[in-house]
Amino acid sequence: MDFETLKSSSSNFDKLTKALEQNLAPEDQSNKNKYQDDRFWKPELDKTGNGYAVIRFLPAVEGEDLPWQRVWSHAFQDKGGWYIENSLTTLGQKDPVSEENTRLWNTGVDSDKEIARKRKRKLSYYSNILVVSDPKHPENEGKVFLFKFGKKIFDKITEAMQPAFDDEKPINPFDFWKGANFKLKIRKVDGYWNYDKSEFEAVTQVADSDEKIKELWKKQHALKPFLDPSNFKTYDELKEKLNRVITGDRNASTVENASLPPQTNGKAKSETVSSKPELSDDDDDTLSYFSKLAEEE
Repeated sequence: MDFETLKSSSSNFDKLTKALEQNLAPEDQSNKNKYQDDRFWKPELDKTGNGYAVIRFLPAVEGEDLPWQRVWSHAFQDKGGWYIENSLTTLGQKDPVSEENTRLWNTGVDSDKEIARKRKRKLSYYSNILVVSDPKHPENEGKVFLFKFGKKIFDKITEAMQPAFDDEKPINPFDFWKGANFKLKIRKVDGYWNYDKSEFEAVTQVADSDEKIKELWKKQHALKPFLDPSNFKTYDELKEKLNRVITGDRNASTVENASLPPQTNGKAKSETVSSKPELSDDDDDTLSYFSKLAEEE
């Protein structure tokens, strides 16, 4: 889509709403490169443990339909070290961790279910943003970055697009002309970043002229590469790594029985326990936290 089409369709709202609904149905360029990627912006907390910034979510780039991409990943530690990998379920394919989690859940054994919970998927979203205000790093203001965030912030976007009450008017947060700035408010709650107080401001145009808006649009980053197969290991590679992590044995070739507690005798009870969908995670910062721990070992 060219710039004039972008403006004339200014909201493209119906298409985004349909995509939003698909995202809400059950289903991380995360750890491929552990070095700092300067394309990304991340908020920082102040000395009191709070964080504040104002950002603006931006529309899809030329040649792409959606202003966000989402990626599932797994991050957990076992006998053989850390397993931090993108999940093939992102691409609609089978993933060995998801399969193992389903097997563990279906045993009906509480300890198995707890293992499955610890290995559950983490969901990350990627979007382009304009940093409007960044008190910790004012040099970022007015610049376009990639922003990685989790379900809690995406829920705020969902609420803006599909408000729960009749007196609230839906908006497209990703629109240059009819969108709104997002006040990102972070508190530490039980050791985790909490975004409950974050909110959208009133609808405003992102810049005072189409020329300036077009400049912002041209600075955005493509999002489709986050779903490129090169960012995902193959099923066999992931299964081999899962075997090593679970058993601690570099020569392990199967996860069968590797994590079952003795009382199950290796027999899953799937014939009597209904299957539970793959578990997901609400916490934005979990994967980053696990990645840092893995790097420090």
